[in-house]
Amino acid sequence: MDAMTDLSRATESRSAPTLPGELGWNLGMVLRGYQSRFEDAVQGMPSGVRGFQVLSAVVHRDPPNQQALGAHLVIDRTVLTYLLDSLVRAGVVERIPAPTDRRARKIVATDEGRALLEQYEERVAAAESELLSGIDESEAGTLVALIGRLAMDIHRAQPGASPCEAMDHLP
Repeated sequence: MDAMTDLSRATESRSAPTLPGELGWNLGMVLRGYQSRFEDAVQGMPSGVRGFQVLSAVVHRDPPNQQALGAHLVIDRTVLTYLLDSLVRAGVVERIPAPTDRRARKIVATDEGRALLEQYEERVAAAESELLSGIDESEAGTLVALIGRLAMDIHRAQPGASPCEAMDHLP
């Protein structure tokens, strides 16, 4: 066996990172694996990954208006406008007057959009399951729950932080 194989096995046998910086490398590798599977899973979705994220947030988070949607997803309002225009043209969302402020717009999913989201959520769930297939189901559940808690803690501490920006700065 070569030294790289020995190093790889030694690294895999450890249950937790022990060196400063290993957590970042591990998270980066997992994120890259997730990103490629996620992009494949949403292939064909109007506006791709961002379209899926917007449609999911609209259906599951029900933001009160377009501005709240952009803040939740950390999308610049100009970019969000163009993104929503494409989703409206695709027939998956529509803009309606916001109930609390008629000058603002609320984004709602159409019936077609809800059906499309359901289809793509199944594909994304399968991709996530594939990514986590190297660990047992209870470990996967624990990992997902812990990452969710950690992400929300970070989001509360840095509400304007963009996960997309973080991706741009990975080594």
